[in-house]
Amino acid sequence: MGYGNVSERRSQPPQVGVSVVILALREPTDGGHGDHDGPSLWMPLVRRVRQPHLGDWALPGGGLRADRSLRRSAYEALASTTGLPVRCLEQAHAFGDLARSRGGLPMVSIVYWAFVDAGGTHDFAERDNVAWFPVDRLPDLAFDHRGIVDYVLAQVRGRIVHPEMVTRLVGPEFTLRQLHAVAQAVAGRDVDLANFRRRMLASGMLEETGEKVREGRQRPAAVYRYVPCADGDVGDASGAAGDVPRGLGAAADAAGAVDSGVWADGAPGRRVRTGSALSALTTAE
Repeated sequence: MGYGNVSERRSQPPQVGVSVVILALREPTDGGHGDHDGPSLWMPLVRRVRQPHLGDWALPGGGLRADRSLRRSAYEALASTTGLPVRCLEQAHAFGDLARSRGGLPMVSIVYWAFVDAGGTHDFAERDNVAWFPVDRLPDLAFDHRGIVDYVLAQVRGRIVHPEMVTRLVGPEFTLRQLHAVAQAVAGRDVDLANFRRRMLASGMLEETGEKVREGRQRPAAVYRYVPCADGDVGDASGAAGDVPRGLGAAADAAGAVDSGVWADGAPGRRVRTGSALSALTTAE
């Protein structure tokens, strides 16, 4: 179905889609791959298989369906790109600048960011039009996706030194050195260890488990768990278990996915096929 000239297209209701900035920590290999000896922050991108921007790299995402909430749509984009367990999923922002349609139908992208657990053995090699890149060495991206990535990274990095944020990106139990390594990798800069330790312990949100582990040649380190403040816990705003695709349920529940803001879940969109990386390429922008 055609939409006439540019003026007529711009007067049509906008298309609405979901895009996801997926972040993961990669352990150093072959002597490291960044400015630090510890883990570094990476993200997957998908190669577009149609115009516009044919062959360019873009964020994973897709259109909306009447029977899918925003959060479920974000999880399906995650599943179609990587099957890694999800530690954290949050809605970041809505992008709907008129210039991003480039003369086509107006397009609104509801952007989520996710932190996934790559473990120590995940293969970061390119396959099925999906490739992983360090966040500080990204290729040119289609549309306004680089601006979206920069926005999300600024948002995440601005919160990473707070205990309620950084503890969500590690396992349920951790040492302060492990917590610091995650904070430093996400921040993309040196984070003073002594000040970081003092801030974490002074927050009152860390509780010793009574266990100790040895880290390298260091003396045994105390193991902690996160104990949220009564009014500071971030829970699942939607509370809909059916929003999580099968196979991601346990990880999603542990992540405490947040669906902030209220948008029209029933907006028509193209179907996203879970399990196929190519489904992440269907989003227009």
